[in-house]
Amino acid sequence: MSTILAIDTSTEACSVALFFRNEITHDFMISARDHTKKILPMVDKILSQSGCTLSQLDAIAFAQGPGSFTGVRIGIGVAQGLALGIDKPMIGVSTLMTLAQGAYRKTEAKKVIPAIDARMGEVYLGQYEYQNQNWQTIIPECVVKPENVINKIQKSHNDYYSAGTGWQTYPEMLTGTKPSEVFLPEAQDLVVIAHQKWLRNEVVKVEDVEPTYLRNEVTWQKLPGR
Repeated sequence: MSTILAIDTSTEACSVALFFRNEITHDFMISARDHTKKILPMVDKILSQSGCTLSQLDAIAFAQGPGSFTGVRIGIGVAQGLALGIDKPMIGVSTLMTLAQGAYRKTEAKKVIPAIDARMGEVYLGQYEYQNQNWQTIIPECVVKPENVINKIQKSHNDYYSAGTGWQTYPEMLTGTKPSEVFLPEAQDLVVIAHQKWLRNEVVKVEDVEPTYLRNEVTWQKLPGR
């Protein structure tokens, strides 16, 4: 039985979850500019509430993006620091797939099109279907203009649920989807996906972590000396 801590600061939401003894404990808040101040106290709170210590963790999961450039960096940096300190592997989870898992948790939706407002007149987009307790990618994560979303979507979209802030910002970009009322990713959903990835041994070393930005002009600097 795995013990996994999950951290997500990839959007204006800030959340932490712990999968421990086959139960999930989680904390969530909206904190657009205070991620660096909030995230570690939230980690301490979750661990304390659960009676779990950092040394008991098998892995630390993190929101890989896409999302806020700064938010993604903060979340990965904190997760890397914790994982490095206890010499444990990491598990990266797509922010878009986390939204899909949130829609499944709330509505049992097995077909989801998540979209995150990417600013600059674009959205981060994905399309997923839930099969055999895992999310299958129908279209890879991409950044696209709202008016081009309909050309990206595979299969009929009328039986899909929507999730993410992209739909709030551009409600007209694809008509016919069902609303899931899920707008921001939560670590309690991220940790569910991370657990499945752990079972498949889909882990990465601390020094090999890569974020998903989707925009070419953004670069990632690895840990010093790597």
